[in-house]
Amino acid sequence: MELVRVVSHNTHKRMVSCLQGHIGAEAEKRHKKLPLTGLSQAMVEGGNQLGEDSLIGKMMEVCGEAENRLASELMQHELQIEKDVLDPLSQLAELDIPNILRQRKHLAKLVLDYDSARARWLQATKSIISGTNTQALTAKADLLKEEMDEAMNKVELCKDQLAADMYSFFSREGDYARYFVTVSTASRRRGHSALTVHCAPLSTRPCLPAFVQEFDSHSAAKSTKCLCVSSYV
Repeated sequence: MELVRVVSHNTHKRMVSCLQGHIGAEAEKRHKKLPLTGLSQAMVEGGNQLGEDSLIGKMMEVCGEAENRLASELMQHELQIEKDVLDPLSQLAELDIPNILRQRKHLAKLVLDYDSARARWLQATKSIISGTNTQALTAKADLLKEEMDEAMNKVELCKDQLAADMYSFFSREGDYARYFVTVSTASRRRGHSALTVHCAPLSTRPCLPAFVQEFDSHSAAKSTKCLCVSSYV
């Protein structure tokens, strides 16, 4: 179980490092901080400065708008990953598993306490046989018996709680595995969305020269090609 915790922690750390937005930030603030957003703003501003009579300016404006839509797609993708994968993975690695590991250590300590209490009780019962003050020794043995029984009750309670938590953990193993499927699915979906964003601008602007762009969708089972053609007027 400790290995699962370490692997989950390391994977969570790597996933966070792959994010371009700031984890935990609101959607609007996250979008503004994305490098793609800055690029789109620079391209649109550059296109406006060059003017409508400039072919370069027109291209910069069109592609800048596309980059802004790509930034929005990236933001939504990262928000989904954070909600559906990063948050529950952090819960698993930083809370759920450590809690079970702590209970294991606590149970081991309670067992030692019980063994110690039982040893004291056994020693007291032997003293009754060989001792002279039988009444006092019997009272002491009874007191130690109560301590031993209390220690055993604590052991049983901890064992029940640990068993319940471990059962919950193993029964949700399929859910934990699906976190990583979600990452692949979301990445594939974002790839398709990015492909659409790239194709749309050039195919709807008749004022631009003919552009032919072939896009390969690496996440699909086979290559998906998009032909974007526009004519210069």
